[in-house]
Amino acid sequence: MIEGVIIKKPQIFQDKIEKGEKIKKPGILMEIVRNDEGLLKKFGQSTFTVAYPRAIKAFHMHQYQDDLWFVATGKAKIVLCDMRETSPTYKQIQEIFAGEDDYKVVLIPAGVAHGYQVLSSEPVLLFYHSTKPYNKKRPDEIRFPANDPKIGYRW
Repeated sequence: MIEGVIIKKPQIFQDKIEKGEKIKKPGILMEIVRNDEGLLKKFGQSTFTVAYPRAIKAFHMHQYQDDLWFVATGKAKIVLCDMRETSPTYKQIQEIFAGEDDYKVVLIPAGVAHGYQVLSSEPVLLFYHSTKPYNKKRPDEIRFPANDPKIGYRW
């Protein structure tokens, strides 16, 4: 596991069907991130994105912000590569599978390149929270091609 990466399995609460409600299948409720868990050093922004089957969205990293990812629907393979030269896990690759029926919250520290691939036949709906808001004039984002030799990952 890459140093500083945290994976949280959220507790899933089953909806209760109240008397008189007409529901074929009960839903669920999850607390994704709370300010008393210490996952984010501070709150900057929440973002929502949709990616379609077979899409590969890779790679990028941040110098200053941490990301906290949650795959709400579909199935995704999240791929991380530690690009922090002073880290004991420098250049290590980590794969995390997440999504429907395998819910995880993944903390991605600054300096760790990240991307994902949609594995399901339905779209992936991804929510992510970051410690800094996006700045159009000076984005904290370094992009790498999906097949970048510095990362060396084969999708």
